[in-house]
Amino acid sequence: MNNLGTDVVVAGAGPTGLMLANELALAGVDVVVLERLQERTGLSKALNLQPRTAEVLELRGLLSGAEERSFATVRDGHFAMIPVDYDGWGTRFPFQLGIPQAEVEQYLEERLAAQGTKVIRGAEVIDFVQDKDSVSVRYRTDSGENVLYAKFLVGCDGARSVVRKGLGVDFPGVDGEGFGVVADVLFDRIPDGAQKQWRTMRNVGEPTGATTFKGLIPLGEPGLYRFVYGDRASRPADLRAAVSHDDVRQALLESYGETATVSEIRWASQFSDAARQAEHYRVGRVLLAGDAAHIHFPAGGQGLNLGVQDAMNLGWKLAATVHGWAGDDLLDTYEAERHPVGAQVLHNVAAQLGLTPRSHSSRALRAVFADLAALPEVSKHLSGMVSGLGIRYPTYGTSHPALGSRLTDEDVVTEGGALRPSTLFRDGGFVLLTTTPAHIDAARAHAPSPRLTTQLVTSLPWPATEAVLYRPDGYACWTAPTR
Repeated sequence: MNNLGTDVVVAGAGPTGLMLANELALAGVDVVVLERLQERTGLSKALNLQPRTAEVLELRGLLSGAEERSFATVRDGHFAMIPVDYDGWGTRFPFQLGIPQAEVEQYLEERLAAQGTKVIRGAEVIDFVQDKDSVSVRYRTDSGENVLYAKFLVGCDGARSVVRKGLGVDFPGVDGEGFGVVADVLFDRIPDGAQKQWRTMRNVGEPTGATTFKGLIPLGEPGLYRFVYGDRASRPADLRAAVSHDDVRQALLESYGETATVSEIRWASQFSDAARQAEHYRVGRVLLAGDAAHIHFPAGGQGLNLGVQDAMNLGWKLAATVHGWAGDDLLDTYEAERHPVGAQVLHNVAAQLGLTPRSHSSRALRAVFADLAALPEVSKHLSGMVSGLGIRYPTYGTSHPALGSRLTDEDVVTEGGALRPSTLFRDGGFVLLTTTPAHIDAARAHAPSPRLTTQLVTSLPWPATEAVLYRPDGYACWTAPTR
């Protein structure tokens, strides 16, 4: 065994683990990423970045790289396959970015390597032991077992998380009733009515029966589509079993008839409508994020995005604790803030599944709901849930309208001209926007981190306000009234 040392061990190199590792490395934290797989699968898996995730990536200058790898810009989202738009949220990115999960992972891993941190692949976490000062993580590679000592361990190791199980944290929820299949298929002849380019959620998915559904999403390559199908009332004996390509071909035939012909099925996988959430996201020096903390049916395209935003919330707090300028009270806010967000996602997914048209009355309910979803206020509410734009963290003390809200990234005016505030977040620190230089010292008292960027502006979008302090993840945490 080799006894090595580091600040943080991240178990899992999916989007959540890689985003967290990037955040920690940016903050000067020594981080080791352990990944069970020898290499990335290359499978497309999740296909989208929601508007709030785009905003989060833009804070770190990561969005442009993701856009270069994307294959579509989708102008709306959906709730139970009913389209909703992103109007009214004041975002610069009122769309979904179509990008395969494999591309997101590759890009984040490349950026992590550029910061001097590499993923240790073929490293399977076996177990861990924590005390009041450290965590010892035992993992296995082809060359044998190793123990890595760290100040903290974060489980980003998926729905069957070894870290969560090792903590003994309850994972309550429901097993679900049905299943779905995702497959990437290459058509010789594309089904009639299928979109040639993914620009909207309209007509990409629909119920096909009382409990069955289907969908087709073009993936950018000519003839290549994501095919989704399933049954909300039927559950295979083994959801981990491989999906037969013959089964996929039969489902395609039943869904689109003989007018559509397929030359290749690149991969296929099953998923369920189970929903579970870890009772706690932190136990001592061990934390959970992403699918290790919550799983749900992929309704609304929220899963990957929820995990990346977990990482963004946790990263700066964990770095602050490692560096010693913040204590447990700050780190505890990770669970306090993100657990309700995860619970809300499971809640809205359950509501979406409840709109399955199983009967005459439920079909009528779905039709009425679709009419309501077309109303601007309702559409905004629903899109705020699935996109993450509606998240507002609780604050204490004053009730200023900015507190707890996200940076909308509207240009501010400085002596040097217009400035986009997101550019001030590149180093992962706090950001103060103020009309009065005297507030710079006050901000440093509220944000003792050495990473603080200050910017004098001629005005702020709130009346009677001289300063707004933003956390590293882009949420307002302090304001100063006009004196």
